[in-house]
Amino acid sequence: MKLTSRSLSRSGRIPGRCAFAVQAPFGHVRMSENRNPHLRWSGAPAATQSYVLTCIDADAPTRPDNVNRQGRVVPASLPRAEFVHWLMANIAPGVNEIAEGACSQGIVAHGKTAPAGPQGAVQGLNDYTGWFKGDAAMEGRYLGYDGPCPPWNDAIVHRYTFEVLALDVATLALQPGFTLAELRQAIDGHVLARAALVGRYSLNPAIGLR
Repeated sequence: MKLTSRSLSRSGRIPGRCAFAVQAPFGHVRMSENRNPHLRWSGAPAATQSYVLTCIDADAPTRPDNVNRQGRVVPASLPRAEFVHWLMANIAPGVNEIAEGACSQGIVAHGKTAPAGPQGAVQGLNDYTGWFKGDAAMEGRYLGYDGPCPPWNDAIVHRYTFEVLALDVATLALQPGFTLAELRQAIDGHVLARAALVGRYSLNPAIGLR
């Protein structure tokens, strides 16, 4: 299988319009358009009965001590963990493309509870659900796609892996708001093929990502 995107640059840079935040001319960051990127996949096995789509940041800091703190840096040596940005299952086998902005346009305070998507698809929780816990203005259940917003003082560029998996089952028994752990359990033994695309994003002006 092969996964491509017209939204990402040739170097894999995710455009600001597909992120949760961008660099600000004053201060550090401002909220962005939060559009899901265009994705297209091909070469799935003939036996494919459905698809799963995920987007996971592999470089989320494991400690909050220095995150977004003036005069500090999140060091490159810090151990990293996964941060989920998008989970979608039960995508029909006839679907092989998602247009930019078709599933997410703009930031929804407290989260999208019924995000747009291909007919019959079900979408899970992303990790902004936990990130905004305790924030009265933003706390909620965040379903569907919400784009990159790495710490503006992180020493490394974050990698966002978009992955499409072809399954040998038409439907997974998942409800809206399912978790990554639930998804991984549900697809175990059902993956026929997979394709991945890695996007890159940073909010650190010292990095100058191109």
